[in-house]
Amino acid sequence: MYLVAKRLDVVEPSPTLAITARANALKAEGKDVVGFGAGEPDFDTPEFIKNAAKLAMDKGQTKYTPVSGTVTLKDAIIKKFERDNSLKYERKNIIVGVGGKQVIYNFFMATLNPGDEVIIPAPYWVSYADIVRLAEGVPVIVQTKLENNFQITSDELKKAITPKTKVFIFNSPSNPTGAMYSKKDIESLCDVLIKEKIIIMSDDIYEKVTYDGMEFFNPAMLSNELKERTFIVNGVSKAYSMTGWRIGYGAGNPEIIKNMDTMQGQSTSNPTSISQAAAEEALKGDQSCITEMVKAFDDRRKKIVAALNNIKGVNCRTPQGAFYVFPYITGVYETDGFKKLLTANPNTSKSKLFCDVLLEKYEVACVPGIAFGDDSAIRLSYALGQANIDKGVERIAKMISDLG
Repeated sequence: MYLVAKRLDVVEPSPTLAITARANALKAEGKDVVGFGAGEPDFDTPEFIKNAAKLAMDKGQTKYTPVSGTVTLKDAIIKKFERDNSLKYERKNIIVGVGGKQVIYNFFMATLNPGDEVIIPAPYWVSYADIVRLAEGVPVIVQTKLENNFQITSDELKKAITPKTKVFIFNSPSNPTGAMYSKKDIESLCDVLIKEKIIIMSDDIYEKVTYDGMEFFNPAMLSNELKERTFIVNGVSKAYSMTGWRIGYGAGNPEIIKNMDTMQGQSTSNPTSISQAAAEEALKGDQSCITEMVKAFDDRRKKIVAALNNIKGVNCRTPQGAFYVFPYITGVYETDGFKKLLTANPNTSKSKLFCDVLLEKYEVACVPGIAFGDDSAIRLSYALGQANIDKGVERIAKMISDLG
C-alpha cells in the first residue's frame, strides 16, 4: 500500500526552512552560527500594532471571523490599494489568508486545471514551482541573466508561451535577487501578456522595501484591462515585521476570490482574528516605521554588496529592493579546492555543496541558489544586525580563500 499521496512526489521541503532549522540545531549545540537564511526582518513588530492586538483581545475579538477576512480589514486593504497604488477594489475583490503563501496556494488551486502551464522567471521564490505542481499545473521555468538584472525580456516571454499557458508569475522587488522592473519594462511584458490573454499573478510582498528612489509598479497599475487580468498578492509580514502574525491578502477577479474562499473554508477557515486586528492597524496607522526599517536595510545593503565584491570569485549585483543579495560564485567553482569537493560529492549541486561546507565548517548559513532555480549563486538575507553581517562575510571570504 502506498502510504502517502503521490502528489507529494513532485514537492521538495522548503530549503529556506531546512537551512534555518539546521542552523538553529547547530546553535543549540553551542555553535556560533551566523544565519543569512531567514527571510524576515530582525526588527520587532511596531508597538502600535501590538497594542491593537492587545485591545482586540480585551474587546473579546477572539472568535471566528468570515472565512475571507473581517469587513474592517478588507476595508483597510481597499484603502491601502487606493492610497499606494491608485487601484480601486470592492470587498468582493479581496481575500485575507494565513500569510501570503496561503493566498498564493489557494490562488493556484482555484485557477489551474491539470496540465495548465505557469511561466516562472528564474531565479524565483522557492515555493512557486512546488505550489504549481501541487495544483497539478506545469511550471515553465525561464532562466534570466545576470547582465539583464535578472529580468525576463518580452522576447523570452514570447518563446515560453504555448497554447497551455495560463498564468505568468511577476515578482518585483524579487526574492531572491532584489531586482525591480521599471514601468517601461512592465509595459513591454504586458503587451505580450494582454495579447495572449494570460493571467498575471503579481507577488508584491516586498513593495515597501525599495532603494535608490526606485518607484514600485505592478501590472494592475498600468490599465483597467491589466487590472482585470492581474491577481495581486501582498501582506504585512515584510513591511511591518509581522512574519509570525501570518496575514497575507489578495486582490483580483471576484470569481477567483469566491473559489479561493471555498478552498480556504475547507482548510484553515478564517485567519486568526487577533492578527487581523493587528494587520488592520498596520495598514491604517503611522507608516513611518517602514521608512526607518528600510533606511537600516539600505545601509546594510551597501555594505554587504561592497564586502562580497571584494572577495575573489564573487560577483554581486546591487539589489534595488527586498533584503537579499544573490551573489554569483561561479569563480569559486573554478578553484582547485572546490573541484576536489565536487569530485568527492558528485551527486550534489554546486551551490548546495558550497552552502553545506560553509555551514558545517565555517558556521555560516546561506541558501543555495539551486533552490531558486539558479545553481550559479547563493542567497544571503541582510535582515540581521551589521555585526553579524560583517562576521558572516568574513567567514565566507575565509572559506573561499581556503579553497584557493
